[in-house]
Parts: sequence; structure tokens; C-alpha cells
Amino acid sequence: MKRFHILFIYIALIAIVANAAGNVNFTVKTPGRIYEGDKFPITFRLTNADGSDLKVSAIDGCTLLFGPSTSQSQSYSVVNGRAESSSAIEYTYYYRADKAGQFTIPAASVLADGKRLSTKPAQFTVHPRAERDTPASQRPVAVDDVDTQTAGRKVNADDVFVRIILSRNSAYEQEAIGCTIKLYTKYSISSFMPTRQPSFDGFLIQELDVQPALNEIETYRGQDYMTAILKRCIIFPQKSGKLTINSGNYDISVVQYDNVNMGMFQVRQPRETKIKVSSNTGSIDILPLPSPKPEGFNGAVGQFTVDSRLVGNSFRTNDPATLIYTISGTGNIKYLKEPQIDFPTEFEQYTPKSDIKTSVSGNEVSGTMTVEYTFVPQSVGNFTIGSDKFVYFDPAKRDYVTLNTPTYPIKVAKGLSSPAPTEDQKAIENKNSDIRHIYLGDKHPSMDHTLVVTTLMYWMLYLGLFIITIAIIVANRARARRNADVSGMRTAKASKVASRRLKTAGKYLSAGDNDKFYEEMLRALWGYLSDKLTIPLSQLNRQNIVERLSEKGYSAEATSSIVNVLDECEMARYTPDSSSRMDSVYDEGVKAINNLEKR
Repeated sequence: MKRFHILFIYIALIAIVANAAGNVNFTVKTPGRIYEGDKFPITFRLTNADGSDLKVSAIDGCTLLFGPSTSQSQSYSVVNGRAESSSAIEYTYYYRADKAGQFTIPAASVLADGKRLSTKPAQFTVHPRAERDTPASQRPVAVDDVDTQTAGRKVNADDVFVRIILSRNSAYEQEAIGCTIKLYTKYSISSFMPTRQPSFDGFLIQELDVQPALNEIETYRGQDYMTAILKRCIIFPQKSGKLTINSGNYDISVVQYDNVNMGMFQVRQPRETKIKVSSNTGSIDILPLPSPKPEGFNGAVGQFTVDSRLVGNSFRTNDPATLIYTISGTGNIKYLKEPQIDFPTEFEQYTPKSDIKTSVSGNEVSGTMTVEYTFVPQSVGNFTIGSDKFVYFDPAKRDYVTLNTPTYPIKVAKGLSSPAPTEDQKAIENKNSDIRHIYLGDKHPSMDHTLVVTTLMYWMLYLGLFIITIAIIVANRARARRNADVSGMRTAKASKVASRRLKTAGKYLSAGDNDKFYEEMLRALWGYLSDKLTIPLSQLNRQNIVERLSEKGYSAEATSSIVNVLDECEMARYTPDSSSRMDSVYDEGVKAINNLEKR
């Protein structure tokens, strides 16, 4: 038993070491707010490895005082029977800031596990000494200086803004482009509500999941900001020329502080300040695909490979068989058309079944498109399934690439489920198709005749047809009036559409998925109001909602209830824990729509 315990401990230690070795990295920690003449530390951190031969370069504008000061830390944990560990070595250097300005920490390197690891260059700012003695209200607003975030101070355009960031300035049609919409702020944010989202006219969009949170510090144009990614997507331009992503509008509440004198000491009391922010516009020059386009080109842009295989090696009549066609690569794979395979006319074909699996890495979409072609041979003999030509445009080569798949010669035998007709069966079929004798019928036909126009049934039929014709004309005119009243139709359908969307939100509520629940609630409410008020969704905002509902005579209570639900859903999307309010938000949304429908 003792040997067993020793063996178990030995295996556990091996697992811990192996797990630790898999996450080796070398990073640098930049200093906080520094003024001219201050002493400050810069720490290089090596994780899960032993380091040697550390190389650190001098920093212009700063004097090295001493270093490195080395410290080590280590932690172990066992979760669900799985051992995990981490270790770290920190090398800290102390400097003095000799002058104000923006400086760069050059890349440092260390030898770890036989490999040389390097940090990325990092930037930091040294502020003038005069700023320390300047009153906080006169200093520039800083993300790490609460004294400068006083209440009543004007929030400038460079304090809080939203950027549309594109991965490139030009691209070909159908070429993938990364698009990120990011919030930059020096203040804390208490509420954030988009009143108009950026429009992507001329693009197909593949949105990526993001969790907006102000959890990163980024230096932009020499200033530090807290940032949050609001939206990230891959866009595919559908036409050439200069395409523009229009700006979005946002209502934001920032947190400023009042200094309250409590006698012996002062406390900071937060105050909310509401501002309106518009993002920049993003423009991209889209190049047309070269002409002439080769035969077989169906819009594929990227880098691809193709493969095909025939399932099985024996074929019989009336027995289904499958040809599997696979396209793999990077590009607009989600929007590719199914290849047209040249099957013999003697084969019955079924509708192809396609399956597309994609993943996003950086600003590129990669994946696989698998198409299954099911066919049924109808005749005995030797046949050939023709080859296919897959053509795509490679932006890197700026040229078209043609890939060919092989032909498949197959031999079809007689199937058991379709035996050939016997000679007797053929004779019976031929006999049944012969000309038969004419049946003469009764040789003593009656000579009595009655005119149809003299019967009551004849005139009743005419009257019925006349009534039906009048009814059809009246119904068509009524339907034409309803179709002409587009606004009325949208209003009539608004409640039904909202109920259907709220039903989907109810499913996410039952599943406890708060992110998708609030997203679906917003989609239902915005769509309902767009239809109800006959305002395009892109032009809908809180102000014109309130104005239009007031014009239509809705009560202030009904208007306030629907706007409050919108605000709460928007706020919940950027709140870390918003699951506790899901039930009440759903009930309030249903109640708000019912109040508008009662009128």
C-alpha cells in the first residue's frame, strides 16, 4: 500500500510539472501614473519556467537606479481530481523619470526551457512635474486620476468616444475584413445605450460573440483609456467602389465625483452625467475582381482546397449511392454555392445536402463545406461521373486558381429490388395495349329530349356564378385597400410578431441564458415599436418613440413602461450579473406591450 501511495504522488507530480510547462510566457507590466522626477518600477514576469540570461535594454529618458530584484511565487490546486499548478519569477527594475514625454520599454528577452522568449515593446507616459502642483480641475482628465474627474466638468470628445476599427483600408470583393467597434473612456460608465447602430450597407456580416466589459487599459494617441469591445464582426463586401460604414449614436452616463467636506475629512460622492456620443465612419476601397472571370467561377474568394470521394465500390440499379464533395480553406466559405456535378442522365438525383462548419481566427474565417450528393442508378451498364472544376480568386496572388476533382467510372449491375419483366409479363402488357372492340350499348335509345335552358337548375347555376363573381370583386378590392395601407398592416401585425419573439425570449429565460434572453427581448421590443410606429428600425430611438406614442394618444404611463423596459434590457447587457431580474423584465415587457395594444 505504501508503494502505491508513493507511485500515485509521483504520477501527480509529473502531471503538475507537465501542466505547468504547457503555459510558459514572458510579459512586462507597465507603471501607473508617473510625474517627472518620480521613481517607478518596471516588472518582467516569467510564468511556468526557470529563466536565465535575462537581457533588458535601457529606456530613453529614464535612469536605471538598480535591479533586477527577483521574487518567486508558486501555487498548486486540485480541481475535480485534476492537478494544476503555476509558478512565476518576477524581475523588477527601478528607474527615475528624467523628463516628461512618452517613452517605450524595449523588448526584453530571457532563456527559458531552451528557448528565448521576448516581451512586446510597451509604452508609458511621464507627465510634467507642473501637473502635480496644478489643481485637479485644471489638469487633463486621466483614467488613473480620480481627482481630475470632478462633477460639473465638461466631458470632451477625447474623453469618451467610440471607434470603428477596420483591419484593412482596401480589399477585393468578397474578401474578409475584420471590423471592431470599441468604446474608449477615461471615466467609469454607469449606463450605455445604443440609439442607432452603425449600418453596413453593401456588406454581408458574420457577427462574433463578445462580452462588453471595461477591463483593459489601452494607450491611444498618447493617452490612456479604459476600453470595451462593443461589437466584433467579419464583413464581406458585395460590390466594388468606396463603401462606408455609417456612424452609430449612443447615450452614455459617465461617473464624475463631488468632493464633500465632512469636517475632519473629505469624501468623493459619485454623480452621473449623461452625454451623447457618435462613432466615426469607416471607409474601405473595394477593388473589383479581375475580368474576364473564368468559367466555373461562382464567387469564391480566399484560399481553398477541394476533395471528393465516392462511397462504396459496387452499385446496383435502384440502390442509392453517395458522392461526398469537400471544400476546405479560408475565405467566404459560408457563402459558397454548391458545386454542380455532371451526373449521367440515367441517374436519378436528389437535392444535395450541405454542411458548413467555420471558425474565426483573427480577421479570417476558416472552415469546411461538405456536400453530399445522393443518386440512384436506373439502368445497367458502365457510366462515368464527370469531374468538377472549382475556381476561386486568391487575393494574395491577385489571380484565379482552378482546382479539378477526378472522374469516377462506375459499373452498375442489376439490383435485386428491380427484377427484369418475364416474357409472359411482356405478352400481357402488349395484349392490354391492343385496340379493343367498340361497345355499341343499348340498341333502342330513347328519343325524349328536354332543353336545358328551360330547367330551374340552369338559371340557379347562372345566379350562383353571378353572386360568386360579385363576392370575388368585393374581396379583391378590400384586399387591395389593405395592401395599400402598409402602415396599417405593419401595425396590425406588430403584436403578433412581438408575441412570437417574446416566446423565443421565454425559452432563453427558462434555460437561464441571460445574454441571449436580453438580446431577444431587445430585438422583440425594437421590432415591435418599429412596426407599431411605422418607423424604420435604423431610425428608431428613444426620443422619437416617446414623441410618436404621445402623438398617437398613448398615456404617459404606457410610454414610460415600454421605454423603461428598453433601458433595463440595454443596461443588463453590460452588467456582470443581470440574471436575477430576468423574470421581472420579461413580465414587464409583456405588460408594456399589452398596455399599448389595449388602446
